[in-house]
Amino acid sequence: MAAPTLRRVGARRAAGLCGLLSRRVHHQPQRAPAAKRLLAAQSERGLFQEVFPAQGAEEGLPALLEPGRPPQAVYCGFDATADSLHVGHLLTVMGLLHFQRAGHNVIALVGGATARLGDPSGRTKEREPLSEELARAHALGLREGLRRLFENHRLLFWPAAGGARLGEVMLQDNAWWLGREPVVGFLCGVGRRLRMGTLLSRQSCQARLRSAEGMSLAEFLYPALQAYDFLHLHRHHGCRIQLGGADQMGNIMSGYELVTKVTGEDVFGITVPLITSTTGDKLGKSAGNAVWLNRDRTSPFELYQFFVRQPDSTIERYLKLFTFLPLPEIEHMMEMHAKEPEKWGPQKRLAAEVTKLVHGKEGLESAKRCTKALYYSNVEALEAMSDQELQELFREAPFAELMLEPGMSVLDLCHKANAIPDGPSGYRKITDGGVSINYIQVTNPETVLVIGQHILKNGVSLLRIGKKNFYIIKWLQL
Repeated sequence: MAAPTLRRVGARRAAGLCGLLSRRVHHQPQRAPAAKRLLAAQSERGLFQEVFPAQGAEEGLPALLEPGRPPQAVYCGFDATADSLHVGHLLTVMGLLHFQRAGHNVIALVGGATARLGDPSGRTKEREPLSEELARAHALGLREGLRRLFENHRLLFWPAAGGARLGEVMLQDNAWWLGREPVVGFLCGVGRRLRMGTLLSRQSCQARLRSAEGMSLAEFLYPALQAYDFLHLHRHHGCRIQLGGADQMGNIMSGYELVTKVTGEDVFGITVPLITSTTGDKLGKSAGNAVWLNRDRTSPFELYQFFVRQPDSTIERYLKLFTFLPLPEIEHMMEMHAKEPEKWGPQKRLAAEVTKLVHGKEGLESAKRCTKALYYSNVEALEAMSDQELQELFREAPFAELMLEPGMSVLDLCHKANAIPDGPSGYRKITDGGVSINYIQVTNPETVLVIGQHILKNGVSLLRIGKKNFYIIKWLQL
């Protein structure tokens, strides 16, 4: 029998495949128009790149997802090499969400065990080993991040879909079963069914074997462990579809090979595009350019600004990939953008949709407040900001807590904040116009601080020396 191959999803096939993926699993004729609109939008988003095996795009997968059949289970893995998801993970999350919106059940699998080995795909050298304790902490952070994304989607994006069935979500961790798997038993069971020639032929494996550092046995066995994840989820949750980034196709093939050999059932893999920087580098922790989906690492403002700054060359594609906006609305938005590019309408909408999905309504409002305060010198926005937002917006700025003393002047404030040097040079810094408080320039060092002008209602003063040196002052017991 010929070995299965993969098939890139072209425009026509994408329309059929994405349409089939988007069909409701129960007959709901009263919702047919909404379903048709969803099918039309999905067919052109370009979210699904390749299907494995190739014949699955035309035969097995459509039959599996045809109307009237029970909801299918789809899974995607997220290795716990860090304690947070990043923008590079968003498209696989979007893939799961589109399956869920079509009524199918999704499994977000955290790789608490496989993270300790490290996926060799796309890497030139081995990852630093993770301790069991650190991998466990990372896995906990990833599960929380995934839970928040699915919850924000359900609360903020799904009600507009007309009340149709939303598939169930399950969060899993492969440490829960791989940690209990005996080595000999694993090798006798899984090891006998995966062929060395196939594993060695993978591009990621060959590249590493040719390198000076070579490849460790732990890395070499990574595809086998990921393949076992697919088998475990198939056995225990009926999972027959694996979703992954384009760089995961080799591992998906290994999973297909193992599951079909052990069970004799057809299973399928689908890849989504990789998100790259303007220089073509993959976005992620390993590349050192990650934009995180955790507020402790990347604030809502920083995430918002990342998408606002996307160039025109990528904005339409990103609106299709990262949002649930109808395609006609995106098309209209791009037409308006061509007429009024200075308004950055599509970029702002993209940033708002993604920030709301990741951080919720409050996170989006925070991002907009910070944007107004920083780029528009908006005192009202500054006055409405919390201490957390101020520290996120001015991450490098010193944060000082001071007591307001009677008659305290601008010069006193600058000295107490260690913002200017003592003596004539510090005095001249103020008189020369190099100091502002809450975006208002002050030139008289002896000006007495006034609540409501120099000190905002939230008990904060934003002191700026020169153009870029900020100091956050939190006033106590006003």
